Amino acid sequence: MNTFRYEVADIDGDYANLRRTDIESDELKPVARALLPPEIGVGTKLVYEMMQYEIED
Repeated sequence: MNTFRYEVADIDGDYANLRRTDIESDELKPVARALLPPEIGVGTKLVYEMMQYEIED
C-alpha cells in the first residue's frame, strides 16, 4: 500500500484543505472533516495509509 503525508493548510467549514508534504506540490486537496481525526487543526501533520488518515507521531 502507498503512504502519503499531508499537512492541514486550512479548514473551510466541513472540509479541510490538505497539502502533500512528501512531494513538491502547491496543490490543495479538499477532504471532508468527517474522514479526518476530530482533533485536527491548521498545521496538523497527517499520514494517509490504507484508506485512513491518522495524525503523524
